[in-house]
Amino acid sequence: MTYRFQTADKTVLPESRASVFFDGLFSEPRLQHAEGVAIGPDGHVWCGSENGEVLRIAPDASSIEVMGEGAGFTLGLAFDGDRALYFCDLKDAAVYRLDLDRRWVERFTGAGIKIPNYPVVDAARGRLLVSDSHHFAEPGPGVWAYDLATGEGGLWYDRPLRFANGMALAPDGQSLYVCETFAQKVSRIPILADGSAGAAEPFATDLPGLPDGLAFDDSGYLFVGCYEPSRVLRIAPDGKTTEVYIEEPTAHLFAHPTNLAFDGPALYTANLGRWHITRIDSDTTGTPLWKRVAEATPA
Repeated sequence: MTYRFQTADKTVLPESRASVFFDGLFSEPRLQHAEGVAIGPDGHVWCGSENGEVLRIAPDASSIEVMGEGAGFTLGLAFDGDRALYFCDLKDAAVYRLDLDRRWVERFTGAGIKIPNYPVVDAARGRLLVSDSHHFAEPGPGVWAYDLATGEGGLWYDRPLRFANGMALAPDGQSLYVCETFAQKVSRIPILADGSAGAAEPFATDLPGLPDGLAFDDSGYLFVGCYEPSRVLRIAPDGKTTEVYIEEPTAHLFAHPTNLAFDGPALYTANLGRWHITRIDSDTTGTPLWKRVAEATPA
């Protein structure tokens, strides 16, 4: 399928509201083609790299350091409050767990998942949900669920999705939003009373880009990082209105943005196509996901 896009006639924010937060082209260690980005409980900006590292960048962008590593090519990241970081590893087709106190990395999931892309901590139910992109050309299942305490689990949503990618738990915790990249849509999967998955429903379709990553702001608007073209979308809470929030046509400031992370009014994007993290001075605010998870974790 051929995708044809053009520069938006109008964006919510001018590109001047975005800037390079950290340029890792010549840093030591280098920041190489980050796919995932997240704000940590330490206030640092965490991301991955193509060689399997998990990196953290100081809030003032003054330093970068390696916090752990998997087998190769780190994809999505998710904090379990201030206890652990889960990250998807493309080479090993697995999810790893980084204990934040001990800085110890261990394999968390077993075999079965094909392309683990993005993890979401469902703290209220004590589990980790992980999208399985399955195959670039063939739709397939779906979303996996793993017990946070044991790592045991299996397919949670077993029906076909067209390259399940970034995900976000609804602000009320009662549904899961999933990017179906090559369908150019975001789907919503209801979470039933017993914790099982309902049938996926289209939330926003015919998007002006290939959706890759998702993040909610505190008002319930859904922000979408688009791998192609290089732009960020904003979708209204009812899914009926989609706007191009910000873009940069030369694909340098935004270079295939994938996942996104809010830290108050700042919105950060990973850029799979280059060596930097971008910061957007947004017109809204968003609570960092680690804090939302901590608040939702049963006492």
